[in-house]
Amino acid sequence: MTVDKAETERKAERGSARGAATRSALLEAAAHVFRTVGFSKAGVSEVVQQAGASVGSLYHHFGGKADLFLALYEEFQQRQQERTHTAVTRARAEGETDPTRLMYAAARAYLDGCIEERDTTRLFFSGDGPPGFDSQLRVRLREWTDRNVALFRKADEPVDEALLMVVSGAMLLAVSEVVHRPDEDARRLADDVTELLSDLRPRRRAEGRGAEG
Repeated sequence: MTVDKAETERKAERGSARGAATRSALLEAAAHVFRTVGFSKAGVSEVVQQAGASVGSLYHHFGGKADLFLALYEEFQQRQQERTHTAVTRARAEGETDPTRLMYAAARAYLDGCIEERDTTRLFFSGDGPPGFDSQLRVRLREWTDRNVALFRKADEPVDEALLMVVSGAMLLAVSEVVHRPDEDARRLADDVTELLSDLRPRRRAEGRGAEG
């Protein structure tokens, strides 16, 4: 490797590190500003001032404040997926094989994450987000629910749409409630909701059709 090439690579690495640090600072600043004044009232100027960055750097990394909001949500959702995956993995390692109990573990981990990050969670479930975000939020929660409801069924079995609707709807309402309650009350409600969810069973379609015939 030539000296010039090595120096170019070192500059690129330094630039990449600075870029990552700037992006992280912008996201942290956006989270603070959005939580303080709400998404609709927040301005790009407030975010860059809080981050100690420039408007140009914000638009280098993001398309605007809507992109910042969505990036924050994606990071939150990733943390939630890691929490639920860890909970299910731990339950299986402890010998749990009942799909309803595994679903209980996943749902409880999701709600616990919402309680632990209540300020961030309120931001996404407040109804104050970019246009179309509420719909995207419901879709993502439904996708998360589908992955957990899949614990109930074999690979070749169809999705139980009614079960998906009930579970995702219950989780949406539960999140909206737990983030506005004190910790002890919130965790008690999370216990009650996930215990009820653990009693759900998918419908047995073949048997149902035979009974009707």
